[in-house]
Amino acid sequence: MRQAEIRRATSETDVRISLDLDAGPTGVVRTGHAFVDHLLDQVVRHGRFGLTVEATGDLHVDVHHLAEDVGITLGQTLLAALGDARGIERYASASVPMDETLVEVVLDLSGRPYLAFDPEGVPGVVSGFTAYHLRELLRGFCNHSRATVHVRILAMGEAHHVCEATVKALARALHAATRITGSDVPSTKGTL
Repeated sequence: MRQAEIRRATSETDVRISLDLDAGPTGVVRTGHAFVDHLLDQVVRHGRFGLTVEATGDLHVDVHHLAEDVGITLGQTLLAALGDARGIERYASASVPMDETLVEVVLDLSGRPYLAFDPEGVPGVVSGFTAYHLRELLRGFCNHSRATVHVRILAMGEAHHVCEATVKALARALHAATRITGSDVPSTKGTL
């Protein structure tokens, strides 16, 4: 049963995420921010996960808190769904083009949180959402899933394409990394 449900409630946001790693692309995403919903729909479709996200946030202030707390909660939910990570592939990468944009994501479900992603120079804003907000979502995800994620923007276009290609590549890499391909914990330490 590789599934989990986590709720994170703060004075800024209320986020509930349920994740089933093996359910196939199904679920509902409702955050109150259309572009955040659009990005999370990519996780459902390209990660081929059962994912439901219901969230509210202080969008009258900014999308920052919502993006960060969705990332935190998604990371916590992934970590819980993986359990002891016995048999997972662990490492994966994916490259995704989107018109003029090309993004590569390389990840390790290592137990060591790290994000390498530099949004400097990504032009544009999508409904108040920028590549800097994506960085906060990814940082929250990495810190709480305890994953190492490297994002490389190989060809840059506008913010919408960079953000969407990044999330699609992350989702595809997550799908590959979470597949059961063995029987042991994939580490010489015996634990992640």
